[in-house]
Amino acid sequence: MTSLILQTAARFLLTLMLLFSVFLLLRGHDLPGGGFIGGLVAAAAFALYAFAFDVEAARRALSVSPQLLIAAGLLVALLSGTTAMPEGMAYLTPRWIETVLPAVGAVKVGTPLLFDLGVYLVVIGVVLLITFSLAEE
Repeated sequence: MTSLILQTAARFLLTLMLLFSVFLLLRGHDLPGGGFIGGLVAAAAFALYAFAFDVEAARRALSVSPQLLIAAGLLVALLSGTTAMPEGMAYLTPRWIETVLPAVGAVKVGTPLLFDLGVYLVVIGVVLLITFSLAEE
C-alpha cells in the first residue's frame, strides 16, 4: 500500500508513539504493567511504519532484529531477578536504590524497572517478529 497520507502520518507517529511507549514504561515502574503496554505501543509504531512503507523500511527503522530484542529482553528480565540472591533472598525479590539527579531530584530506581525493561523488549520483539513474518508472506 502506498498512500502519501499514511506515509506522512507514519513518520510523525513513529516518534510520538515511541516517546509515549517510554513514558508508559517508566510510569509503570512502581506499578505492574508498564513494560508490557509500553512494548505494545512501541511495536504498534513499527507495525504502522511497516504498513505505510514496507517491512524492509520498518526493519531499517528498528535497526535491530526482533530475535535480538527477544533474547536481550529475556536476559535482562532473568538477571533482574537474581540481584537479591547473593544475600540469600528469594528470586525476584525487589531491590531499590535512591539517587539524586540534577534538575529532577530524588529518584528511586529498582529491579522492577529492569524487569519491566526486559518485558518491554520481549514484547516489541515478539509482536514485530509475528507482524513482519505475516506481512512478508
